[in-house]
Amino acid sequence: MTTNTATDEDRTLKQRHATMWALGDYTDVATEVIPSLGPVLVQACGVSEGQRVLDVAAGAGNAAIPAARTGAAVWATDLTPELLDRGRATAEAEGLELTWRVGDAEALPCTTGEYDVVMSCVGVMFAPHHEESAAELLRVCRPGGTIGLLSWTPSGFIGQMFATMKPYAAAPPPPGSQPPPLWGDVDHVRGLLGDGVRDLTASTAVLEVDRFDGPSGFLDFFKSKYGPTITAYKGLAGDEGRIAALDRELIELAGRFGRDIDAGFRMEWEYLLVTATRA
Repeated sequence: MTTNTATDEDRTLKQRHATMWALGDYTDVATEVIPSLGPVLVQACGVSEGQRVLDVAAGAGNAAIPAARTGAAVWATDLTPELLDRGRATAEAEGLELTWRVGDAEALPCTTGEYDVVMSCVGVMFAPHHEESAAELLRVCRPGGTIGLLSWTPSGFIGQMFATMKPYAAAPPPPGSQPPPLWGDVDHVRGLLGDGVRDLTASTAVLEVDRFDGPSGFLDFFKSKYGPTITAYKGLAGDEGRIAALDRELIELAGRFGRDIDAGFRMEWEYLLVTATRA
């Protein structure tokens, strides 16, 4: 187990992150918008019965629960206790046993080489210090084990959504923190994992999202459910001009990444899927 040597500034940042992800209802995002991503990652990692699996920044278990369905022994860690509580309730209702632990992706509460599979589904990408979290992924995976990552790409919809919201942030990110969508750049991921892995494979794919009735429907949902979007708007409280401007930009962005179909409206969200063997 690592010792967390974070500074007071780091601890404050992590607490802000935990609070942000508790806002709204990320479980609805996971179950209504991106439910297929967890199973995609589990299948890519080849999770099977009897393996020891760690889901890092697991949220409410979008990947951890599908992994448990295979018969694997699964541990799920996340900074936000409220998300783990939701995941635990979902798993118990399905009769699945998982271990849920509050944990920082940059200082995992795990023994070195403890797991056969270490994975993260649009989770670890939001840890602010990429080198530290990548080092932890490597540390807790046994030699010959599998590391699997699914992350939003910088040029895809979610990456562009964060780029759109960035100028409206109440404060700039602290020194040393890095943008989450960099985890969706394969060269960045290769650099992070380095010679700690072999046989790295990467591919991009598109998640088709038909949950919303149009760009405005997307915005209404994310303003009420998705922690980072809620946080961006909270920082604009009282500034009606900037709120309206951000509304316009996000609606226009959703329109560019979506199209009308016979049954309504469909968006395309690009992600990067990476798997590698621990060297």
